[in-house]
Amino acid sequence: MILGKVVGTVVATRKDERLVGSKLLLVQPILPSGEASGGPIVAVDTVDAGAAETVLVVSGSSARMAAGQSDRPVDAAIVGIVDAVSMNGSG
Repeated sequence: MILGKVVGTVVATRKDERLVGSKLLLVQPILPSGEASGGPIVAVDTVDAGAAETVLVVSGSSARMAAGQSDRPVDAAIVGIVDAVSMNGSG
């Protein structure tokens, strides 16, 4: 799973017909601290996420299994909205 922050939306008027009706969001992967980690990715929203929300993203075959995406050309899907992240210190 990838922890990320929704940073935008993607509008594609021409796309594979199996993606019609899918909400596409731009997600910036982040570290648990909230710092950006790598470049943004486009993900299908399966949980009605909104702008600036912290989300959980799955990729590859897991993304296609999310919320009925199995027959769609999907490589990343938002499967959860994160309420809080806490890290336990060692020692």
